[in-house]
Amino acid sequence: MGTPTRAARAVVIPFVASRVIVVGALVVTRHVLSTLRTAPATRVQASLLGWDAAWYRDIARGGYGAVPREGLRFFPLFPMLGRAVALLPGVTAGAGVVIVANLAAFALGFAVYALALQERSDPDLARRAVWLTYLVPPAFVLLMGYSEALFMTLTAVSLLTLRRRNWWLAAAVGIAAGLTRPVGALLAVPALVEAVRTRDRVVPKAAAVAGPVAGTLAYLVWANGKGPDFLYPLRVQQDPTRRGEWVDPLRAIGHSVREAFSGDHLSAGVHVVTALILVGLLVVVFRRWPLSFGIYAAVALFVALSSRNLDSLERYGLATVPFVLAGADVIAREGTERVVLVLAAAGLVLASVLAFTGVLVP
Repeated sequence: MGTPTRAARAVVIPFVASRVIVVGALVVTRHVLSTLRTAPATRVQASLLGWDAAWYRDIARGGYGAVPREGLRFFPLFPMLGRAVALLPGVTAGAGVVIVANLAAFALGFAVYALALQERSDPDLARRAVWLTYLVPPAFVLLMGYSEALFMTLTAVSLLTLRRRNWWLAAAVGIAAGLTRPVGALLAVPALVEAVRTRDRVVPKAAAVAGPVAGTLAYLVWANGKGPDFLYPLRVQQDPTRRGEWVDPLRAIGHSVREAFSGDHLSAGVHVVTALILVGLLVVVFRRWPLSFGIYAAVALFVALSSRNLDSLERYGLATVPFVLAGADVIAREGTERVVLVLAAAGLVLASVLAFTGVLVP
């Protein structure tokens, strides 16, 4: 079987399976909420446009002027792509962002497969990485109008091009990533690691390193006239109702442990378990994958854990592609793989239902 056919099988089957699972969970949840006649605020989240997806939809529909100023925390590339798709006849802005997310999610599978195969020449490992990408519990956001699928695709392609020493393409992808999410700027880290390890020309390497930062800075410069200060799109996340103030990771984890045992925030216990899993996967990344992947994952995890509120930690962990690759390494045994994928699928159902009922913050 040729490599393209093998890659297609490795991607299409889990891609379709994950959509059947999440859409099925959504249909059942909506039916139950409708039957119980729950509060409208709860029913609003039972949608592929729930939670932050509603912000992206509104930005795609009317630009940043159509949302409150705090909407500047959502970077522009994803909603603008959704807006472009909405130019098609019969396509609304909401449908546009969902379409972009799912097209990007489809491309993501091929990008993850190619990245894993390039580094390890192991089709089975690449296949496992794709299955994990689509089936781990936070992967329900890859169906929603969220920017995660686009950002993860850009991350995987960035790592691919950096390892191939295709510096100019890496620079372009880095700029796109910096325009997609604030943490896109962190892709400068693996670019710098790869750049210092080679003797290629300085200018292309410098472009690859500067690209992610340039994308982020370009948006901050544009948004500067619309917010109170230059860093407002980043600083607004420090609101206590969102990520909260910056703290060191140990304090953040300790705070979640206390909340879990006090019963005030039971999902905090899930975040603690997630943090421990991610730390374990970080060790695997450093031991079995390129140094640039490990340093990037370490910096991304440090940033994700450096806030008082660890909500969405699971989503941030998924978005850091090297963790998915490490997970594929951990479940290498056939029996382990089957058990983990079944548990992951069950977790995907549970996480989807909790998010669609407003209990779990995506």
